[in-house]
Amino acid sequence: MNTDDGKINRGVVIEALGAVPSARDGAELADLLTACVEGGASIGFLAPLPRAEADAYWGKIAGDLSGGFRVLLVARDRVGGKIIGSAQVMCEAKANGRHRGEVQKVMVHPAYRRRRIAARLMAEIERIAVTRGLTLLFLDTSDSHAGARVFYERLAYVYAGGIPNYALDPHGTPEKNAIFYKVLAAN
Repeated sequence: MNTDDGKINRGVVIEALGAVPSARDGAELADLLTACVEGGASIGFLAPLPRAEADAYWGKIAGDLSGGFRVLLVARDRVGGKIIGSAQVMCEAKANGRHRGEVQKVMVHPAYRRRRIAARLMAEIERIAVTRGLTLLFLDTSDSHAGARVFYERLAYVYAGGIPNYALDPHGTPEKNAIFYKVLAAN
């Protein structure tokens, strides 16, 4: 578990959720997803996001956690507090890809953005990846104004390209994606 690294996010705690998130955590994750989509995040959902769809998504993720190939991190506003951010890494199960993981759904509640919470989530994703023997992380994000291209470049992720009209933004407009990767130092 990481603790805060400065005044800008004092008290924020990053932790991995277990294989069976509590009902409270499930509800807070659904609230987070809904707030991010409503706030313009292009993360695979259209606005307005029905609560049942948000709940179903997190139910599927909770089912994946028990297999050990997915890690779900959350940022809380304080120890034991409300979930205000999340990030995931999906480790490849196939023998020829067990060195890599896909970073998925890096989210910070709109009211808590610009406090380095996403950077802390990514640092913890990378730390966990290295401890699991992963040497490559990859992700894709929107390449529009709502995307996080500059953010990932600041974290030393390498832009590999994008596909025009890859996905619809939360309002239904087709957008190009941006694919990134990062080679991690071996343990």
